[in-house]
Amino acid sequence: MKAEIYPFVVRPLPYEYDALMPVLDETTLEFHHDKHYKTYVDNLNNILADYPELQQKSLQELLTQLEELPMAARVGIRNNGGGVYNHELYFDAMKSPAGQEPVGDLAEAINRDFGSYKQWQEQMKQAAVSKFGSGWAWLLSDKAGKLSIVQTANQDVPDFLEYTPIFLVDVWEHAYYLQYQNRRADYVDGWFSLINWRKAQKRYEERSL
Repeated sequence: MKAEIYPFVVRPLPYEYDALMPVLDETTLEFHHDKHYKTYVDNLNNILADYPELQQKSLQELLTQLEELPMAARVGIRNNGGGVYNHELYFDAMKSPAGQEPVGDLAEAINRDFGSYKQWQEQMKQAAVSKFGSGWAWLLSDKAGKLSIVQTANQDVPDFLEYTPIFLVDVWEHAYYLQYQNRRADYVDGWFSLINWRKAQKRYEERSL
């Protein structure tokens, strides 16, 4: 499938606004998707409108070639392009609470690289809760299948040339504050039940493609 290029579009949620309740309520999800995410898409398109030479690049190409971009556009593309990519993966990597756990190769990798699912969960929560200010906690795989947990600030992304993102949790306050106020840990605890492990497994399988 051809990668999306300019003009980028606001992707609809893969579920209804109330599908993630009670972990994320309808108001939180609607505000997050329709306001915050949409603003990143609009801002990215506004920047690229002035740079025809960049309009045939995919989002991942833009974000992996930041040093090659025009200086005047670089920060805006980094911030808004990252905002688009991160939010699209965040929304797509969730589903209705099902209490499921990883299976198959990904489950084996989690046990191998973190000791157990429970130990992975503890480390993932620590990364999310301890992130100072705004940012994300990611589960990544290298090309050999080794998993790691990393934090990124603001709308930064990991190195796509080295790692495949499996999923991530948004710890910007707008992701949870309407419902949880300052209780980020409670939000992260609930988020674990929203992980779409079927899609996570697919991303893991495709890491070296």
